[in-house]
Order: sequence, then C-alpha cells, then structure tokens
Amino acid sequence: MAGWTQAACVVVLVASATGCAGTGGKVEGKVGVLDPARMLSDTAAGKKTKDSLAAFSKNRQILIELDEKELRRMEEDFVKQASVLSPAAKREREEVFRRRMQEYQQKVTDLNREVQEKQKDVMDGFREKIELIAGRVAKRLGLQVVFDKGKGGPTFYHDDTLDISGQVIEEFNREYP
Repeated sequence: MAGWTQAACVVVLVASATGCAGTGGKVEGKVGVLDPARMLSDTAAGKKTKDSLAAFSKNRQILIELDEKELRRMEEDFVKQASVLSPAAKREREEVFRRRMQEYQQKVTDLNREVQEKQKDVMDGFREKIELIAGRVAKRLGLQVVFDKGKGGPTFYHDDTLDISGQVIEEFNREYP
C-alpha cells in the first residue's frame, strides 16, 4: 500500500512539473533517475561495503555453525549412552540439552538482529554518500529532482537519457576510492 502512495506522489509531482496540475501555467523542470543498486555494484566503496557486510555475516554464521556442531555432538552422545543411563541421568541430560538448545536459538536470533542492524547502519551511511554526490551531479546538470529507479523505488518508467547513475558513479569513485 505504501508503494502505491509513493507512486501517486510521483504522478502528482510529475504532473506538477509538466504543467498538468491545473496551475494555469507550465512549470518546466529537469528530472533525473539514479539506480542505487548500480552504486553498490559499480563503485569501489560499494564493493567494499558489500564485502564488509559479507564478511561480517560470514563470521556470525561460523559462530552459529559451531554451536550447531556442539548440539549435534551432545545429541549423538545422548543417543549412544541412553541405554546405560539411569532415568534421573537421562532427565538431567535432556534438560541440559533443552537449555542448550534454547540458548542456541536465542543466540541465532541475537546474531541475526546484529547482522540486520549492521547492514542497516552500513547501508544508511552508504546512501548518505550517494545522496551527497547525486546532489552535486544534479546541481551541475541543472536537475530539480532525482528519482530512485531501483527495485521498490518510485520510478516505473523513465527514458534512459534521464539516468545519471554513470555520472554519479564516476564522481563517487573519485571522492571515495
């Protein structure tokens, strides 16, 4: 639903820029589009950002895998020894395993949240840099507005000549090598 609200705002904005909003006069404006996914994949800083996030996620995944191995080992040991354990010892081992499993599940939840927060922080910082450079390029080109053409962005269609991604990438790479 929010996507449609965004799209409706874009239609109103474009209608206003082309003079269809009923203001009586035509308002001229220059529009550009920018592909944030290209910024991430085609800039040195974007590649570093992706690599950094991948390494961070991989480290967290290794921690989870170590705990999984430990839980499997505990389970295998219990199955092997179940026939010789007293009922009290079985209950105690089952309780230890159950507690360990709950700790593992909480750790997985915490690590996933940590990865998501890190991703949000890093991507927010990267987006701020994109906005800064895109603003400079837009001013240099005399653009009044630049739309996000990425997936989920407000742009359904645009003429390829409006895409300023290449220019922003060049300047971005100069500023953030």
